[in-house]
Amino acid sequence: MAVVAAAAGWLLRLRAAGAEGHWRRLPGAGLARGFLHPAATVEDAAQRRQVAHFTFQPDPEPREYGKDRVFNTPLCEQGIVGFGIGIAVTGATAIAEIQFADYIFPAFDQIVNEAAKYRYRSGDLFNCGSLTIRSPWGCVGHGALYHSQSPEAFFAHCPGIKVVIPRSPFQAKGLLLSCIEDKNPCIFFEPKILYRAAAEEVPIEPYNIPLSQAEVIQEGSDVTLVAWGTQVHVIREVASMAKEKLGVSCEVIDLRTIIPWDVDTICKSVIKTGRLLISHEAPLTGGFASEISSTVQEECFLNLEAPISRVCGYDTPFPHIFEPFYIPDKWKCYDALRKMINY
Repeated sequence: MAVVAAAAGWLLRLRAAGAEGHWRRLPGAGLARGFLHPAATVEDAAQRRQVAHFTFQPDPEPREYGKDRVFNTPLCEQGIVGFGIGIAVTGATAIAEIQFADYIFPAFDQIVNEAAKYRYRSGDLFNCGSLTIRSPWGCVGHGALYHSQSPEAFFAHCPGIKVVIPRSPFQAKGLLLSCIEDKNPCIFFEPKILYRAAAEEVPIEPYNIPLSQAEVIQEGSDVTLVAWGTQVHVIREVASMAKEKLGVSCEVIDLRTIIPWDVDTICKSVIKTGRLLISHEAPLTGGFASEISSTVQEECFLNLEAPISRVCGYDTPFPHIFEPFYIPDKWKCYDALRKMINY
């Protein structure tokens, strides 16, 4: 694999496909980076292979960067990640894209047993820390079994990798750049509903948002609400409903990095409010809310005014026509919050 990846310094984005955009180079930190940049011409459209959210575009400036830096691959997730590992081991910056998070499981062995352990098993003689894996994640309204899953908890159990999930375009760019520059392999899950629903001003210049630092979006005194990705927008609505209907002040926190997660920020908030509600789209049993709940119970037990509440998906495969009943919407979260207040 290292032989195949001999041209160190290339930036690869594997299996990219999708909407409207060009690849362009952004300066900063000595890294070659590729980003989607809106554009639309008839000639460009003829070259694209679209799925829903990414654009596969040959390097727009082959003379400067090389025509092989951005390319498609066969439909083999294990091969995509394995090739990305080989590229990263040479010292290059490798970005592998898995078309949907639901399809990441064939690559599970490469991620868990190779990428996550490469530095450890070699005594830091070799590493693939320059590997970033991007993948659309979460429900979108009609994805059903194989296009709606949230598999972050599978990887949270694996030391050696970082798992990051943004809530918005601005957060996505800053966190993605931090993942690319981080010295550990990272999995960057992108809430796919944001591709269609989110509009936000995003600077063209490079900027970074620190990993493993949760963000307190709204300060409060009565209940701590924690989520990540799309679900952050749900709990923000819940916070507004609680203020209006119950007179309850909610502290809203976006976890952002699943592993290693920001224990201090969460515990500091719970010590202040005495109550914690965690919400995510993944099934309840074994979801990452369980890890947060366990840690907070150990660290903040004497500060809790009510049992910690987890509002999550059901322990079933993700349904199609019943998706509105499956997802932890604002009404489920609001009901759980009301029960905590009345405990």
